Amino acid sequence: MLGTNLRKHRSTPERIADQAWEHLTTVVNSAGDSVKHTARSARRTGSHLTSQAGDRVGAVTDEARDRAGRAYDALAGRRPGLPWAWLVGAGLVGAALAWAASTASRAALARAEKELPASDGMEFVDIDRANSPIRVDTT
Repeated sequence: MLGTNLRKHRSTPERIADQAWEHLTTVVNSAGDSVKHTARSARRTGSHLTSQAGDRVGAVTDEARDRAGRAYDALAGRRPGLPWAWLVGAGLVGAALAWAASTASRAALARAEKELPASDGMEFVDIDRANSPIRVDTT
């Protein structure tokens, strides 16, 4: 109550100055909160972008080192080594494919033998032989 009576007795310029000061402090406080929020989000975004850039730079750096080493070896007259891991891998894949093909062909042959009709005692005779039991008259 005491404060309200004092404000009534002030002059108009003083009241306007007080209102302007209160408005300024609220604007600055709200701007400060907004700036803090913006700074936090900028820091998070910057950190995320920095980590992505670091990952990319790391990959590019590794590739550049590898290429530089190979170029240095080529200039020094050293031949590159054989890619043994790829060769062994290709051999293992080839062996696995050959095993699968042979197993599949054996299974198909076994299935075909089961499906063939049983022989009914029919005998095939070669008639072109001289000692053949069947004679063919060609006259």
